[in-house]
Amino acid sequence: MRWIAQIRRWHRWIAPFVLLPLLTSVISGLTYRLARDWGGLSRDQAHWLMSLHEGEWLGPELEPVVVLLNALGVLWMLITGGALLLQSWSAALKKRVKEGESAG
Repeated sequence: MRWIAQIRRWHRWIAPFVLLPLLTSVISGLTYRLARDWGGLSRDQAHWLMSLHEGEWLGPELEPVVVLLNALGVLWMLITGGALLLQSWSAALKKRVKEGESAG
């Protein structure tokens, strides 16, 4: 049980740092696609959104770093969030089984 408390602590600590870059990427990517498909903007007109989405505005040296950090952040949140979810389901199942034993 101690390891899950450590995962929860790290998940809670890292999440705020991952949130802003991921929200920026999601919102700019979605806005780019909608502006192109439904808004009728050309690729050149909407390029600033793709630059924001890909981190191109940081320059060629930092762009891959942003992409890598975003990917690692997503993986970290998925893995730790999944572990927390499984632990929650396991605890709920154990509680139901215990309540069933005491009722029977």
